[in-house]
Amino acid sequence: MGPVGIETAGIGGLGFQEILLIVVAAVVLFGGKKIGDLGKGLGEGIRNFKHALKGDEQTATAEVKKDEVEAKR
Repeated sequence: MGPVGIETAGIGGLGFQEILLIVVAAVVLFGGKKIGDLGKGLGEGIRNFKHALKGDEQTATAEVKKDEVEAKR
């Protein structure tokens, strides 16, 4: 009987080293600022999508305007 393998927890079978390599490659290719902007935009998009599903368009619009004012500061 051979040794029992240890399963790694990851995303779709990706381990820590693979995820780290992907993150490092993304930072090298795009730069830290663009990745931060991408994350911020993705978060805002998800938030607006959730508000639209709830039918709360006025609140979503108000939050977008609030975020734009804060970003200009």
